[in-house]
Amino acid sequence: MTPRTFEARCLRLPSASKVVQWEGTSVFKVGGKMFALSGGYTADTGGYMFKVSNMAYAMLIEHGIARPAPYLARAKWVQLVGNDALPDPELTAYLKEAHALIVAKLTKKLRKELGLG
Repeated sequence: MTPRTFEARCLRLPSASKVVQWEGTSVFKVGGKMFALSGGYTADTGGYMFKVSNMAYAMLIEHGIARPAPYLARAKWVQLVGNDALPDPELTAYLKEAHALIVAKLTKKLRKELGLG
């Protein structure tokens, strides 16, 4: 997936936003909480980074598709070994899951304010 497509897929998710932080890294957030990273720092160290479930974390690392994300591994974030490590439809599904995992941690009040149920 190209960086432009990655950004478009992230920003297409409900109430998603983008800020540029840490050496020009595009940080995708929902409700002020990160769910994916690209460019800048991530480009220097490998592929895209995003939040995953415990099971996906183990599977992606075990199959060599991803590695524990620097500084974020304890929160079950992965970094793809390359931007093309997953087919576009699969990466899109993981981005939707990352978004949903973060939305689930937001307060009910904030979810309601953002129109996320």
